[in-house]
Amino acid sequence: MALIRLVHQFQKERTIRKERERGQQKELAQAKEIEKAYVELKNTQSQLIQSEKMASLGELTAGIAHEIQNPLNFVNNFSEVNMELIAELKEELEAGNLEDIKAIADDIAINEEKILHHGKRADSIVKGMLQHSRSSNGTKEPTDINALADEYLRLSYHGLRAKDKTFNADFKTEFDPNLPKVEIIPQDIGRVLLNLINNAFYVVAERQRNLTSLSNQSDLDNHYEPTVTVSTKNLGESIEISVKDNGKGIPEEIKNKIFQPFFTTKPTGEGTGLGLSLSYDIVKAHGGELKVETKEDLGSVFRFHLPIQQNSK
Repeated sequence: MALIRLVHQFQKERTIRKERERGQQKELAQAKEIEKAYVELKNTQSQLIQSEKMASLGELTAGIAHEIQNPLNFVNNFSEVNMELIAELKEELEAGNLEDIKAIADDIAINEEKILHHGKRADSIVKGMLQHSRSSNGTKEPTDINALADEYLRLSYHGLRAKDKTFNADFKTEFDPNLPKVEIIPQDIGRVLLNLINNAFYVVAERQRNLTSLSNQSDLDNHYEPTVTVSTKNLGESIEISVKDNGKGIPEEIKNKIFQPFFTTKPTGEGTGLGLSLSYDIVKAHGGELKVETKEDLGSVFRFHLPIQQNSK
């Protein structure tokens, strides 16, 4: 009997051991599947982020072309003037008129300063475009937030104007002149600004189109002026950046969904539904939070704060 019990005990332990081994193998297989799914998810996320980034870059293209054309026009104009002045300078040199020679040389020097200024302006726009298109290396650098916001506001506006000839909206800036430079990843915060500003222009243009299409002309008597306002404010320990529109506002039932990935109110093909979601994550990664205030028929304000480091100047 003792031998039989011993055999039964051995068989029972072996069965338990085999079951345990099968369970461990099953858990290992599941872990590998989860790891594989996680890697695929991260790859898909990276592709989606790159897709959204390139889509926003595409919208920037026309605005960039417009912004570059302005300084190039100045460079061309001042270069032509200098060519004429140099021809005059040669004549005065032959005549030996020293006073006129000095005056012409001064004019040439002034024009050269303007050429240099506008050349650097075009160069900074191109560098900004390249910076926006590159994958972020995660390096923060001291950044002039007012200049960054102004840059993306104008690029967004001119880009939308070039894309849609019927687009018409006003924009304003209310920049705090006492902002310190803030340690940020410029291309990432630039992407946030671009998303918020593009969305703001979209909703005010959409409201204007709806009013124009109404048969009831009394709505047009309100003299609606589509306007987007970008503001900055020094709050001491942080700076506040806000993008305000006077569109129709966000319905209460979808207000809590707008930061969810792939959620969009735009027609199919006009939005990825990733802009606000990515913007929220970028701001959060910078130690801030993106929030929205909205009122029906009055519009919306998107605000986010960026912390000011002790060594910011």
